[in-house]
This record gives sequence, C-alpha cells and structure tokens, in this order.
Amino acid sequence: MNTQNNSSSSAQANASGLTFSIEFFPPQTPEGQEKLRVVRRQLAQLKPKFFSVTFGAGGSTRERTLDTVMEIQAEGLQAAPHLSCIGSTRDNIREILDRYQQAGIRRLVALRGDLPSGVVDPGEFRFANELVDFIRAETGDLFHIEVAAYPEMHPQARNPQLDLANFKRKVDAGANSAITQYFYNADAYFAFVEEAQAAGVNIPIVPGIMPIANFSKIARFSDACGAEIPQWMRNKFESYGDDSASVKSFGLDVVTRLCERLLEGGAPGLHFYCMNQAGLTSTLWQRLNLSER
Repeated sequence: MNTQNNSSSSAQANASGLTFSIEFFPPQTPEGQEKLRVVRRQLAQLKPKFFSVTFGAGGSTRERTLDTVMEIQAEGLQAAPHLSCIGSTRDNIREILDRYQQAGIRRLVALRGDLPSGVVDPGEFRFANELVDFIRAETGDLFHIEVAAYPEMHPQARNPQLDLANFKRKVDAGANSAITQYFYNADAYFAFVEEAQAAGVNIPIVPGIMPIANFSKIARFSDACGAEIPQWMRNKFESYGDDSASVKSFGLDVVTRLCERLLEGGAPGLHFYCMNQAGLTSTLWQRLNLSER
C-alpha cells in the first residue's frame, strides 16, 4: 500500500475508534431460529459493537428480520436492522422506524436492495440516498445510519466514477458510516477510501469480511456479485479439491492476513459476514485479538 492510502485510512479510523460487528440473515425455519440463537450466544461473547440483520429482496424477509432484530435487542445486544428501498413505501418504512424507535434500536443499515425475479414495481424509493434522506426527515439524528460501499464497484454500476458518485449521494443524504461489500484485495479498499476522501467523503468506511469455508460456494457468489478472487487464491483453493480441511485452513490464513493488513493500514474496523455460523468468525476474531483492540 502507498503512504497516502495508509495515512488517509488512519485518519478515518482515529476519528471514531474501531468498530467490529457481525452480520446475520433471518432464519426461514424454527430450527434455523434456534440454531441462530446458539450461534448468537457464542458470538456475543466476542462483544461486537452490533449485530446487523439482513432484509431480503423486495422485503421478502421483513417480518423475520423484525423478529430477529427484536430478539437480539431483548437479549441486551445492539441490533442494526437492514432497511431496503425495493418494495418499500413511505408508510411501511415509517411504521418500521416507529417500531425500532420504541424498541430502543439506534442503528440502521440503509440499502437499495435487490428486485426479486418477476417483480416490476420497485416501490416508492429508487435509490438508497432517497431512503437515507427519508429516515433523516422522519427521525432527525435519532439513528446512526450505515450504507453500503463497493471497493470493486457495484456490479450494476456503469463505471467506477458513477458508482463513487452514487456512494457520495448516500453520504450527503446523512449516512454516518459505511460497510463495504466483501473483497479479498486490500489495495482495492485503500484505493476506494482514498478516492472517496478526495471526493469529500469523510465518514468511516468499514471493510466487509467474508470468511471462507467452502471455496466453490464463495467463487459462485463472488462471480455473481462482482467480488474479485485473485487468481493465485483460486489456483491454491482449486488445488485442494475436496480436501475441506485444507480449504478451511488456507481460507483462515488468507482472511487473517487480509484483516491484519486492513487494520495496519488504518481501516476503522471490520464487519464479518458470518453466514449464521460462529466457528470461522470466532477463530478470526481470536487470531486478530479484536477483543483487546
């Protein structure tokens, strides 16, 4: 990394302290709900700043997201529910904000979201900046609002410049901080932060971290969402074939080194996409000694 990236990232970290957080998705079955409760108890021992909970395409998990968020909050933990533009109206977002406000929730993740297959009506909000602006108009500074960032560009963006402009609109609308799409190329993150700051963005941009348990699944997902897996990593993973233990071990080493480089370079925290599993995130947390940071 170059010195400019290092110093600019350090500035964003020092301004607000380090934030370590973990993301869940709402379970679809009672068995999944119970499993997540067990996972949550394990991960709560790590004392993350908050647990975020995703919101399915077109609001398809709305009630399950609400239920999971309320459980987390009732357990004395800080929940950060996702809110999605797609399929939402001002009235139902207003209703959700009211429920969250009454439950003591003070952090939200505001996203555009994905349009489900076959659905043509995107709802009353087209872009995440419009959702952020609406939340601010309705609730003032009550909520800390996270938004998404894409160091390797959003897969639907026409070019990096337009993608950065979209990100800045969310910040200008009132976002407090951002969480990135996961990536495995630290240089992409540092370059994005430098470009964002040059464009006048001064909020913390927290790297999203995806542990690797199953390379074939990660490869498929990465190809779909535009997250690059460097060729040397692909070659190494593919050389292990069905040796799941070696895949997991190498994945832990790769992601540990990525996190170390990000933190050394001044990243303001880490956000773990745990996929409702405790093991890899716990191991990474311990390797990085995050509880002491």
